[in-house]
Amino acid sequence: MTRLPKRPGASSFVAAAIAAATLLAGCAPLIVGGAVVGAMVATDRRTSGSQVDDEVIELKAKGRMGEAFPDDNVRINTTSYNRMVLLTGEVPSEADKTTAEQVVARIDNVLSVVNELSVGPPNTFGERTKAAFITTKVKASLVDAKDLFANSIKVVTHRGVVYLMGRVTEREATRAAEIARGVSGVAKVVRVFEILTESELANTAPRSLAKPASAP
Repeated sequence: MTRLPKRPGASSFVAAAIAAATLLAGCAPLIVGGAVVGAMVATDRRTSGSQVDDEVIELKAKGRMGEAFPDDNVRINTTSYNRMVLLTGEVPSEADKTTAEQVVARIDNVLSVVNELSVGPPNTFGERTKAAFITTKVKASLVDAKDLFANSIKVVTHRGVVYLMGRVTEREATRAAEIARGVSGVAKVVRVFEILTESELANTAPRSLAKPASAP
């Protein structure tokens, strides 16, 4: 008798769906006993809906920028966090800079646009590699800090300027900027944070995540 392949059960589909969602959220899943757990999702202060919106905004922005700027002398990076969009990269003119902002602003669910595009030739591969290295060092320094939740802060670097995004309190914003400024190669730090009050943070995150790790 021919044995048909065993169909995956509902739990398998759920696990796969969670894994896909976790990857979309930008972190690798941790698989324990067949269950998929987003190890860092717990410290993301965005709602799951906001996380999905941010992914969609970035995908749409990439496609629309390609349509608006088919030339190779334009390089635009779009980073969305809680529907706030940061534009970094290079465009040939101020008119192109304005156009890029308008293109992104028309995307569904975009609440605001921070336009940090530079006017000039695209960065070289070496410059982009240096920026990526600085980003890695800043992220590592934030992780080492005992009084911050590093996964609640997104780091973007362009031409030595470090942009910090996230939903943080004023204390956390000040501390994160201080840490970033101390990293070698950082010329300037720009805060692109959404500032929360301590009470807002307490209502946003689980109680265990709403206080510094060093607190009792």
